[in-house]
Amino acid sequence: MNGYKKVIKSGKMRMAILNMLRFLPDSLMLSIQYRIKLGRKLDLKNPKRYTEKLQWYKMHYRNPVMHQCVDKYLAREYVKGKGLEEILVKLIGKYDSVNDIDWDNLPNQFVIKTTHGSGGNNVVICPDKTKLDVSALKGTLETSSHPVKTNTAGREWAYYGLHPGIIVEELLVNSENPKAGINDYKIFCYNGVAKYVVLDADRYIGHKRNIYDREWNDLRILSDCPAVDREIPKPQNLDELLEVAEKLSEGFPYVRIDLYDVDSKIYFGELTFYPWSGYVQFEPDEWDTIFGEDFNLIRWGK
Repeated sequence: MNGYKKVIKSGKMRMAILNMLRFLPDSLMLSIQYRIKLGRKLDLKNPKRYTEKLQWYKMHYRNPVMHQCVDKYLAREYVKGKGLEEILVKLIGKYDSVNDIDWDNLPNQFVIKTTHGSGGNNVVICPDKTKLDVSALKGTLETSSHPVKTNTAGREWAYYGLHPGIIVEELLVNSENPKAGINDYKIFCYNGVAKYVVLDADRYIGHKRNIYDREWNDLRILSDCPAVDREIPKPQNLDELLEVAEKLSEGFPYVRIDLYDVDSKIYFGELTFYPWSGYVQFEPDEWDTIFGEDFNLIRWGK
């Protein structure tokens, strides 16, 4: 997967090429990317795979609430509207530009992220402000005063029209092993039903991933991260994690709800409608089809 990154190593160059191809229709652009990244033809007429349905989702499913859900700041109001304000991470500040931030007034530890971006490149974790390179950070979190017109990399419709901004939140810490980072529970939800849990662990010291069913049976599936090298016990509040995910996912054919569990307290991460932008290779490959089985597109024309 992502072999094109080995050929074109510069991220700026890759983005420049994608910008030049902005004129291509979504169906063609997504088909090209799918072929390059996953090495097979994209079936948009009769999608069965999870990764294929995510591409169809980008092109055809239009729910305006998605714009609120993917905006890192506005999503907080969505969570409040679901009666789940208590799971929100403490907000330290909201800014239109990185140049508006008063760094001296920030705590020593925090997380800073753009409100309109998708992917980990739009998030910076600061465990020690005294070691922070603010000038480099400004380049990483550059924003524009113009709404997002298109997501050239993945053609992800939910991000279109978002107004760029920046938020700073409290840094959540793994009390048992701060250097490893906190566990991230990414829950696959289909029409408001939680089915699978993707566990991301050890993000700071060698990112690893396991995938479980809702009873916490390890499905032994590999993706783009190695498997966790130890047994991860079932979270004591797994049922609550699933309930929260189902409440947040109501009304959408598919969404991944990302939650954190810190000292048995649940925190909201984000709602992700196009995980991995739909370009992920599962091993065994059959799981790409299994994950797609409950992804019902019939009501929206497929």
